[in-house]
Amino acid sequence: MTGLFPSLRATADAYDAVAIRYAELVRDGLDNLPLDRATLAAFAEYTPTAGPVAELGCGPGYVAAHLHELGLDVFGVDLSPALIELARKRYPLLRFEVGSMDALEVADGTLHGIVSWYSIIHAPPRELPSYLTEFRRVLVRGGTLLLAFFESEGGPVEAFDHKVVTAYRWPIDDLADLAGEAGFEEIGRVLRQPLAEERYRRGHLLLRAR
Repeated sequence: MTGLFPSLRATADAYDAVAIRYAELVRDGLDNLPLDRATLAAFAEYTPTAGPVAELGCGPGYVAAHLHELGLDVFGVDLSPALIELARKRYPLLRFEVGSMDALEVADGTLHGIVSWYSIIHAPPRELPSYLTEFRRVLVRGGTLLLAFFESEGGPVEAFDHKVVTAYRWPIDDLADLAGEAGFEEIGRVLRQPLAEERYRRGHLLLRAR
């Protein structure tokens, strides 16, 4: 399943082509990131542990596994069959599905939380509102959404040469406004400066479905 937009096929193919190498690169991706772990912990505290939570664009599954350790009933969805296969092998007790976050096979008002951990970054700007609308559709009222992305540091939305496939940096205020138009209200935000090996500032938006 590759969703409604043609750009998704290119994204899926690009990640399939580098799946093993990418999984090795990110497998310990939270170890030296205390602010990122704290943001995920805040998401977990805001999200009822009794309801289902989806990590959308889960890749090889390391963030879903972390959310599971935090006590959430989480499953992962990703466009790339190769990455889903790797996630299932590494975390056999968790559920991972091939799918697209712009057209989820989930009933309205089913999920209590969604994490999009650097997965909206590949959505062309004109397409992103549709993703946010889909997130709102599947969340219960009061459900939580965590968006992690590359922040444009006050500039406009900007494409950049991501190592796998074209990605976009967003001004955090613009992204918060788009989420508001899709039916979310902001709980809080974190901006993290890049580490020595990183190029761009990281943004995290924690939101609630109205």
